Amino acid sequence: MNRALTAFVAGLSLVGIMAVTGLVWPIASGYLWGRPGDTPIPEQTFDRTALNADLATAGFALGDDAHVRIYKREHLLEVWMRSAEGRFVLFRAYEICTYSGGLGPKLAEGDRQAPEGFYRVARKQLNPNSRHHLAFNIGFPNALDQALGRTGSYLMVHGGCSSVGCYAMTDAQIDEIYAIIEAALDRGQQEVDVSIFPFRMTETALQTEAGNQWSPFWRNLKLGADLFDLTGAPPRVAACAGSYVFGGEQLGSECTPITGWV
Repeated sequence: MNRALTAFVAGLSLVGIMAVTGLVWPIASGYLWGRPGDTPIPEQTFDRTALNADLATAGFALGDDAHVRIYKREHLLEVWMRSAEGRFVLFRAYEICTYSGGLGPKLAEGDRQAPEGFYRVARKQLNPNSRHHLAFNIGFPNALDQALGRTGSYLMVHGGCSSVGCYAMTDAQIDEIYAIIEAALDRGQQEVDVSIFPFRMTETALQTEAGNQWSPFWRNLKLGADLFDLTGAPPRVAACAGSYVFGGEQLGSECTPITGWV
């Protein structure tokens, strides 16, 4: 009996050690509550020869100013780039592999909702060591999110095609998107504007959603979308009295500009 009991205890101890190891390693590696995406993992290296050729054909080059626009309902991420004439022109639209949640802004940590609004990406927000191949943090919560008490962290555009509040692309897609953003920031663009909409901001779409609780918020987003269409460039954006304001209006002393990480 003593031998059997000793063997049983030893076996139970081994199982316990394995269980603890299995929990500690993901935490230490950033897979659970720690900082996700800081552990370098060998990944496939994509050949960017075709990307460079496609950019040249479209009249662009790596290093040109960039702008990202995301549409939830359409599952599209668009990369716009500044043309020789100064206006931003659509370079390529990528089908979003997946995102979590539905239409509407992110409200709280853990709600599994992908954000909507106006964000800016600075060099510090790029993560070349992401466990999802490559990633950039959109900068949630921005000044308006904070003013409205919205919470959340590590909201990314990344590869890997899995999402808990992020916009997930395929690895090949994020490789191109990341390369364009990284090159623009390295060449001198201070921050890349990322505009995230629930759908194409047409009047018809907004009228269809007139009864939605987020209709006033979406009307506010449409002001920025329309200004981009008019000027051909992302407008200056700030948080002011619980809403986004654009262009010259964002210069008021009571307004807080939307910025990337400094």
